[in-house]
Amino acid sequence: MRFVIYMIGFFILIGGLAWAAITAGAPQLYVVIGGVILLGLGIVTGVSRTTHRSGGDVTVVRDNDRV
Repeated sequence: MRFVIYMIGFFILIGGLAWAAITAGAPQLYVVIGGVILLGLGIVTGVSRTTHRSGGDVTVVRDNDRV
């Protein structure tokens, strides 16, 4: 659920930036390319921030056959 909320916020950010760029007179092709790049960055950061990390599932076994 956190990922969905993160992506909705990122879509709103991309939409606002695209609207501002078009209003400022940027070519539509550049706005689309920038939007696709930002969408990719949003997916990567969203996945990395919302994944569950299991920190306590590692078992360390030491070798007791020391000479």
